[in-house]
Amino acid sequence: MENLIFEFQAKLNQIPINIQRYLNRQLDLDNQLIAIKGARGAGKTTLLLQLAKLHLPMPTTLYVSLDHIYFLENKLYDLAKEFAQFGGTHLLLDEVHKYPNWSREIKLIYDNFPELKVIFTSSSMLEIYKSESDLSRRAITYHLKELSFREFLHFETKKELPVFSLAEILKNHNEIASQLLGEIKPLPLFEKYLRIGVYPYFMENESFYLQKLRNTINLIIEVDINAVEKLQYDTLLKLKKLLITVASSAPFTPNITKLSQKVGLSRNMLIRSLKILERAGLVSEMYRDTSGISVLTKPEKLYLNNTNLMYALAKENSNLGTIRETFFQNQFKGLHEINLSESADFIIDQVYTFEIGGKSKTSKQIVGLENAYVAKDGIEIGFANRIPIWLFGFMY
Repeated sequence: MENLIFEFQAKLNQIPINIQRYLNRQLDLDNQLIAIKGARGAGKTTLLLQLAKLHLPMPTTLYVSLDHIYFLENKLYDLAKEFAQFGGTHLLLDEVHKYPNWSREIKLIYDNFPELKVIFTSSSMLEIYKSESDLSRRAITYHLKELSFREFLHFETKKELPVFSLAEILKNHNEIASQLLGEIKPLPLFEKYLRIGVYPYFMENESFYLQKLRNTINLIIEVDINAVEKLQYDTLLKLKKLLITVASSAPFTPNITKLSQKVGLSRNMLIRSLKILERAGLVSEMYRDTSGISVLTKPEKLYLNNTNLMYALAKENSNLGTIRETFFQNQFKGLHEINLSESADFIIDQVYTFEIGGKSKTSKQIVGLENAYVAKDGIEIGFANRIPIWLFGFMY
């Protein structure tokens, strides 16, 4: 354990605290067991280390990644027991999906060491409540989304700009945009964000960002998905083929029969594969009505999860209209209910209808509809029910 403590201290000394993710302010650290899920590259490790540095007592806090070689010969439960005996109060566990029997041992830690608070991160793939040892009554779960446009601006300009709720944006978008225009020139920054600003590691080397993102996609499929789903190698290859197929023609209205033949998966396995890719943070399934969705329901439309994935995978097939729609659905997912609209592009919370387009987009498709808006690209400030699309990147 001593070596783990030394390694943790070294990591802690190197971790920056000048820029923090939105979830830093939302976590209730009084809970005994906290789960933080998110896609690979979203910043879960940095979040854990920042929590330790800023909010948790030292030296009674320990961070460890569960893919550490320590666990080749040692059990997590034994580490927790020893740490608790030495007065440990907070145990931060990274990448739990890479540790066999993780849920069983975390349940035992929870039950046997109530004085020890545990925060663990996992791939967004992991279905915590369907694990071998049910943690649903024990763990409080948070999901770390990719960078919002607002958070990207913090990284890029060092300016910490305010969060605005959907209600505030719909009611006061003109005033909010005017306020923000005093701080930033949004349009060139928004264009950059759509291309390379969704994952925090864009700061490391912008020139190689898309290449690194493609490497990350491979790791998600070959390591994260495989760790959770235990799929055969040829099935993992078919997942890649399926992802490329979606990327090349998104927004994609799947014909399950044709897609099954093209990819080489049965109907049921194909639908399951799409849901696996969605849980992995790679695609986004969209429906008009989510009330009757089952595990065997095919999506009505498929998007890639975010715009950076489009630039990494679709390349020359990245249609500007699709990029706008992909951004819009990505910023809303997890914050509001978002469905396909019968008359326009999307409907939010079954109340607000949105048509997405460029600066010349008209309102003809939403004429006569209540609570209907046009989210426009290419404009700095809006008017009436026409709102700059970049403003919806300030909701978290």
